Amino acid sequence: MRRLRNVLLSILLVVALAAVAFLVWANIVMQGEREQALEVWNDPAVEISSDDTSITLTPTSGATGAGLVFIPGAKVDPWAYTYKLSGLVDDGLTVVITKPPLNLAFFDTHTLGDYTSRVSGVSDWYVGGHSLGGVRACMLADSPDVTGVILFGSYCANDLSESGLAVLSLAASNDGLSTPKKIADAAPLLPADTEFVEIDGANHASFGDYGRQSGDGTASVTTEAVRSRITAEVEAFLAAR
Repeated sequence: MRRLRNVLLSILLVVALAAVAFLVWANIVMQGEREQALEVWNDPAVEISSDDTSITLTPTSGATGAGLVFIPGAKVDPWAYTYKLSGLVDDGLTVVITKPPLNLAFFDTHTLGDYTSRVSGVSDWYVGGHSLGGVRACMLADSPDVTGVILFGSYCANDLSESGLAVLSLAASNDGLSTPKKIADAAPLLPADTEFVEIDGANHASFGDYGRQSGDGTASVTTEAVRSRITAEVEAFLAAR
């Protein structure tokens, strides 16, 4: 009996240590770069609000009535995406950046409506995300509130090919993680009229501002250039709807 008890205690100890190790790992995030975040805070065209579940970037004037719920990549600080997305806000798009529990999108049990219901003045909602966040965005795309999907260095794991949704897929030529080939291989899961755009010189981390990422390629373009390209491509996509 004592031997069985010791075995059970050993198993519980291993499980507890594994849980602690996972929690420590999950909470070590790739931090957003301060300079880019401050630029957004100082932008008079952008109003920022934040709570425990999301960051909302609202245009101070000229709102278009369109909004994007954006899901961060795994273990990436949500604030790391504010600069790259702020160009869209400058031009009237409302952006909600989620804060997934444990910094992993798959642990977020909120529905899309939990985010969109907090924002007024938006009639057309898009859902998107970076890397793992894009995979999660595809899973939320069946919400009746969704007009389309925008993927940033990501691809779907579920089938949206017959969804009728408008989809924009942004890839980076130097992405060492969500490589252009992986994105192309997953293309059959998207509608036939999906728009595919490859940003020359960008890498996986170029879709945010959080420094280098293990396994990634090397970017050969500036963060400002990537921001401008993202803004132009997303705005053209939205204008065509």
